[in-house]
Amino acid sequence: MLVIPAVDVRGGRAVRLREGRADAETVFAHDPIAAALRWAGAGCERLHVVDLDGAFGQARQTAVIADIIRAVAPIAVEVGGGLRDVAAIESVLAAGARWAVVGTRAALDPAFLRDAGRAFGERLIVAVDARGSRVAVKGWTEVIEETVADVGRRARDAGAAELLYTDVSRDGMETGPNVEDTAALARAVEMPILASGGVATVADLVRLAAIDGVRGTVVGRALYTGAIDLRAALSAVRSAVGARGSSDSSAGSAGATPNVRTVGGVGGSGARSPRP
Repeated sequence: MLVIPAVDVRGGRAVRLREGRADAETVFAHDPIAAALRWAGAGCERLHVVDLDGAFGQARQTAVIADIIRAVAPIAVEVGGGLRDVAAIESVLAAGARWAVVGTRAALDPAFLRDAGRAFGERLIVAVDARGSRVAVKGWTEVIEETVADVGRRARDAGAAELLYTDVSRDGMETGPNVEDTAALARAVEMPILASGGVATVADLVRLAAIDGVRGTVVGRALYTGAIDLRAALSAVRSAVGARGSSDSSAGSAGATPNVRTVGGVGGSGARSPRP
């Protein structure tokens, strides 16, 4: 499982919000490029960059995000925040992002999601943000009737690379991730999941790594406060995944059939493995 540091950009600074609220902001770095380079230097394989201004319908931070992508190359970067049309998706991919992350429009407009899937396929990540079982949209300011699983299945059918699931009530709170709902979602949609929201300790990451189908976890506030050391987290997760793989291999060699399926390279048939 990948540990994916988040760099949320607002007003040219790296910030974190609590529960997605624009009025509950903490500035962690006045230079988001320096923040990104910090995580790159600590060994991350991937970065999650969000344009919060774009998410809230304000002027996009296009130039800053392009600078981040160039600064950390060749580390893969996924970029989201207010990508509500094809032109916006194309702009972040043209800036060098490996993946574009779409949320609100994908949840509200199934036809757009199908079209985006045809156009961008494995370069598309669908973000599904939730309060309870229902989807939160427009920078998490509105909750709609659609369920997380509904949007997830549409993302899978559209050919998206991964589904990014965030429990908004836990995001930025360091209260622990929603492991149960993450596992249930992975079972329901049968596509690679990126988990997000509430991660506070390395133990939280190890718990998420144990879920079939979880490809990675996005971590924000806990890295910036020092509650999680990125190097230690990467080592712990690799050890946990390695130990689990050894256990599964032992079970297989003894004639048992492991209870796993192929979701993003984790186990079963018929699912696609995402690109690294």
